[in-house]
Parts: sequence; C-alpha cells; structure tokens
Amino acid sequence: MSPGAGAGREDVSTLLLVPGAGGRAWYWHRLVPELESRGHRAVAVDLPAGDDAAGLERYAAVATAALDAAAGSRRDADVDGDVVVVGQSMGGLSAPLVAARRPVRLLVLLNAMVPRPGETGGQWWEAVGQAAARAELARAQGRPEDDDPDSDFSHDVPPEVWAAGADQPFAQSGTPFAEPWPLPAWPDVPTRVLAGRDDRFFPPALQRRVARERLGLDVDEVPGGHLCALSRPAELAERLDGLVRETTRPHA
Repeated sequence: MSPGAGAGREDVSTLLLVPGAGGRAWYWHRLVPELESRGHRAVAVDLPAGDDAAGLERYAAVATAALDAAAGSRRDADVDGDVVVVGQSMGGLSAPLVAARRPVRLLVLLNAMVPRPGETGGQWWEAVGQAAARAELARAQGRPEDDDPDSDFSHDVPPEVWAAGADQPFAQSGTPFAEPWPLPAWPDVPTRVLAGRDDRFFPPALQRRVARERLGLDVDEVPGGHLCALSRPAELAERLDGLVRETTRPHA
C-alpha cells in the first residue's frame, strides 16, 4: 500500500508507540513509515529513561502528552477513541497507564512485561520465571545459557541497523522498576498480546503463560525476535493494521 493509501478508511488510527528500556523513540523508526504507508498516524515516544526522578507516572504523563500533542495538531478528525497504544517490553508497565488516562481503541502488548497491581518491575522477573525460561530456550536451541546478552536482542536485527542503534545514547534508571505498579486492575480496554516467535529474551512460551495467567488472553505470534520493530517492521505493521481493522472503535 502506498503512502496515504489509507486516507478515508474508517479503520485508520493513531498508534502511540511506547518503547521499552532505554525509552528511545528511535526503536520504532523502521515501523513508523510502514504504519504510515498503511494510512495510520504513528507517534513514537521518547521517555525520560535516564532520569532517576522519573517513575512510571512520569513515563505515562510523557506518553500521554505526546498523544495529546498529536491530537492537537490534527485538524481533520478527533483522535479521542481512535487510539491504539503499543507497549514494547518494559513499555508494558507504562502503556496501560496511558490507556487508563485517555479513550483508547486498543492496547497492544508487544514482547511486553505484564504487571500485576502492586507488583514492582523488579519483582516481575522472578515472579514470572524469566531467567529460567530464557535458559530453557537457550538449551533447547543448543546455545550457551550464559551467551552474550546482546545476542538476545541482536540476533535477527540487520547488522547495519544494530550498529546504528549502538550510536544512540542509552540509559535506563532503576526508578520505574522499584515502584509498585499503580493501577488497581488492568484497564477496561480491549487488549491484545503479540509475541515475537524468535524472542530469546521473553520466549514465546513464557509470554503465553503470563498472558493466560495474568490477563486470561491468548498470544498471537509475529515474525522476529524481541526487537521485531527493528528486524521485521513490515510484518509487524501488517499485523497491527489487522488488529486495528478487527477492533471496533469505542465511540462507534
């Protein structure tokens, strides 16, 4: 589909893209044009990940402000109720907070942490058994369990893209991981869970179990690993576009 080809469609949305650890909007730079070519508006968020004074509420406020700025600059339609929030990895902690603050058509968790009320991000890892699941997958694939952690993220990303990312500043404060997740319950918003079928960091089996136990949801697999927006942006955009078309607008 060529750029602008989605204009006039009733299933076009604004997609708010919330990154994981490091909080870099750059993570989404290959996905944004793919979404725009399908007629959607994509808003990639930079989070204050290096600020030790910034916790989850601040992350949510920054992401919500980015959404409000997009709505304020849009003259052809009201964005309210036509928003899809996508949270990747650690973004699963803050994306639901945005969905609780603004009318949202859909919340998408992409290789994401799924928190429980009152649980800290630091507690999440042991609570879901992430380390054991990662090690089990490495053994099954014949890889060393103590392999270079970067291989969990870079194994399917084009080398030139990975090299460009290495030039981007990276910092992640521990503050958001130390805070109890603040919502009393999961927001009352349609939610979908997408797992990269080649994710080594959050293996698909782990994501399926966590989604079932914590949200009562099944997982849809998409091509690529933990950073599939960098490795398989076209395929991911196609799946997100499909989710938009499958989900009724709240105000419809």
